[in-house]
Amino acid sequence: MDQITLEHPDYAARKKSWRQYGDLYTGGEIFRLNAAEYLTARQREPADVYQERLNRVFCENYVGSIIDWYAATLFRREPVIALENAPPGCSTFYHCFLDDADQRGSSLTDFFRRQLTSALIYGASYTLVDFPRTGMAPANRAEEDRMGVSRAYVVGYTPLDLINWSRDERGNFDWVVLRTTSLNKRDVAAAQWTEETQWAYYDRSSFQRYRQVKQGDKVEPIELVDQGPHGLAAQNVVPVFEMQVSDGLWLMNKAARLQLEHFNQSNALSWALTTGLFAVPVVFSERDMSQRIGSSYFIQLGSEDRFAWSEPEGKVYQLAANNLARVKDEIYRVSYLMGQAGGPPGSAQQQSGLSKQRDYAVTQEVLRAYGDLVKAAMKRILRAIESARDDGMTIDVSGLDEFDIGDFTSDLEDAGRLLSLGIPSETLKREVFKKVALKYLCDVRNEVKDAIAQEISRVI
Repeated sequence: MDQITLEHPDYAARKKSWRQYGDLYTGGEIFRLNAAEYLTARQREPADVYQERLNRVFCENYVGSIIDWYAATLFRREPVIALENAPPGCSTFYHCFLDDADQRGSSLTDFFRRQLTSALIYGASYTLVDFPRTGMAPANRAEEDRMGVSRAYVVGYTPLDLINWSRDERGNFDWVVLRTTSLNKRDVAAAQWTEETQWAYYDRSSFQRYRQVKQGDKVEPIELVDQGPHGLAAQNVVPVFEMQVSDGLWLMNKAARLQLEHFNQSNALSWALTTGLFAVPVVFSERDMSQRIGSSYFIQLGSEDRFAWSEPEGKVYQLAANNLARVKDEIYRVSYLMGQAGGPPGSAQQQSGLSKQRDYAVTQEVLRAYGDLVKAAMKRILRAIESARDDGMTIDVSGLDEFDIGDFTSDLEDAGRLLSLGIPSETLKREVFKKVALKYLCDVRNEVKDAIAQEISRVI
């Protein structure tokens, strides 16, 4: 049981960066509470001044908004999930699964939107495929469905949850250890909160679950609470599926240092502007000054004495403001969104229509790469579930390659031109009709989509 708490060397080396990336994405009050880890103190800065700067800290969170924009834009239209040769009764399960994938009310699309967001923050996200377990074994498939043990569901994890693992020569998991922590109370009248840490071990055939409870200063020993074969044991695979982005598409990793630089510079400029509002009185005199100076006081000067106010000229402030704009533009540039960086009218950031179109073409290619990543992950998970249930059907995922609602007319025209070529292929005609119809009806229920696809297949 002591081995279950061990962390992989890569996890131990990278967990601090992952926590930093999570704070940078979240921003707001969470980032402010952890600001001492990110706000750089000046050399020999007095502790009380640094504390006051911490109290006034703020963050213009560009990278968090960029990641949310990518996730929202990619799933603006839901992916098209085609169920071919579905046996009677199986379609009902998949329609329910697509509407409630995690048994918490999240559709499969919403679930993968969160998984993509996690991948853009941490570089990867993980999906556990599991089935409900009961104390008795069902005798047949009908009993499985009646007891609900064939109702697969998914659980999302981040790299911060996957603390240990091993891979084979192909890069597939041999085993993994997942760790989660939660706070609970037996009832509202309980005196203390209970902190419960759980470890879940999965290999290619079995699972084990461990738990440790901490209440106040009392820490109970780790105990084994459940074990047995998991739902994908027959496939000889670990039921944890990885969705990993390449280094070039890992947005947070590309923009984190720039966001921290912008954070420190913007707070330094804000502090300088605030302190610059309070001009410092300067008295030119040979005499010792013991008079109190303030808005409710006066000072008496000799005939040779002079009085003035000291304030900064402001040149360095302008340089700092210009550099902040440059850093902000660089955050958008490395995120393939230069067209959204903006800038004041007449500035160098103003682009021609052709230039903006080219920039957005790059953004579309990046979105398509994310779409391919998500579709591949969806296929692996859906096909693993189909294999575990032994449904004997074909599942395919398409879509996530168009990102403008207004472009359906051009899609329709392209489909018409393709069909007008007179290519002697009923399969081509059938697939073109399916793609156009399902794209137009992307927001309808999955049952309706499936029925339309089956009707097109029967007629053509």
